[in-house]
Amino acid sequence: MARTRTSGIWVAVIVAVLVLVFLLIFILQNLAGAQVFFLGASGTLPLGVAMLLAAVAGALLIALVGSARIFQLRHTARRRRH
Repeated sequence: MARTRTSGIWVAVIVAVLVLVFLLIFILQNLAGAQVFFLGASGTLPLGVAMLLAAVAGALLIALVGSARIFQLRHTARRRRH
């Protein structure tokens, strides 16, 4: 059983490394400058970096909404048990 769990972890590590390599290739191939505006601030970033930051911000927003929903469901379940 422990061997299966360990090999599963290594598969996950290898997949994560491959995803990071593809992200690095994507960023390095999209180094053209992109003008970025946010809440009155502006600046120039490489296009790949700007897209990566937008994806990370979207993932964080989804995680925040998902966490709030899980908290709400747990609170409702706890209230029904009592």
